[in-house]
Amino acid sequence: MTPELTSLTWVAALSAVMWLPYILNTIMVRGIVDAVGYPEEPKSPAPWATRMKAAHYNSVENLVLFATLVLIAHAAGISNEMTVLVCQVYFWARLVHLVAYTLAVPWVRTLAFTVGWLACVALLVELL
Repeated sequence: MTPELTSLTWVAALSAVMWLPYILNTIMVRGIVDAVGYPEEPKSPAPWATRMKAAHYNSVENLVLFATLVLIAHAAGISNEMTVLVCQVYFWARLVHLVAYTLAVPWVRTLAFTVGWLACVALLVELL
């Protein structure tokens, strides 16, 4: 497996487990029946859990772009120091984004998002 595909695998794994803490908080706040059902007046989860859910959605939305670019690079046989670096940077940027969003650190969250986006732009430049 190429380093770029390895980074994509780690990004996918991060996205795959990101939902666990906020779902556990929902179960703790609402109870299992209301957590899996549709209560008329659901109790709100903790603010950190709401932010983590938003970070998860943002991660999934951005995964589409990142995965597409990595898979195109792989299919085209494009792999170099820059593609490896930007794929690794993307993973760490998404991890920092998750933590900063969950803990409500606005400047760090925005910076991490921007770094991840710039990593995608750099990957796109390598492809073009």
